[in-house]
Amino acid sequence: MIPSGDEVKLLAGNLVKITQALGGNYTVIMNGNMVQITSENADALGIELNEQTSSKPKGDLEQQIWDQLKTCYDPEIPVNIVELGLIYDLQINDLRDEKEVTIKMTLTAPGCGMGPVIADEVDRKINGLEGVGKVSVDLVWEPMWNRDMMSEEAQLELGMM
Repeated sequence: MIPSGDEVKLLAGNLVKITQALGGNYTVIMNGNMVQITSENADALGIELNEQTSSKPKGDLEQQIWDQLKTCYDPEIPVNIVELGLIYDLQINDLRDEKEVTIKMTLTAPGCGMGPVIADEVDRKINGLEGVGKVSVDLVWEPMWNRDMMSEEAQLELGMM
């Protein structure tokens, strides 16, 4: 459930309205509550996902990571977390045979219960990249996020310019 992050069960026959379908996840309104449905559970919405033949990611590892981060969305805002300005730092360090990726990110509001959900999605998507051995996603609150951190593209998308 958004914004608490509590899990809810979608029962057969429940009516929902899809309000956002971005980054492989779905934000729906169910019984007056906003709920995020992951792509793994899209069948609960009656959506059949086509198995996409994934092409080899383009660019070096850093570019691949940024590309994956751009597929992560705040379920309440139709703009990816990079364009929202939620990513504060990205570090890639060498391990023996793999890379360790450390990401510092924030949320639009400190009390948002979706923080762990978004951080888990980031972790899962970055861990899926070839050569990545360890991912750490740290939620930080300094500096406090504000609208000026959004890209111009995000501000235009949200009608703030």
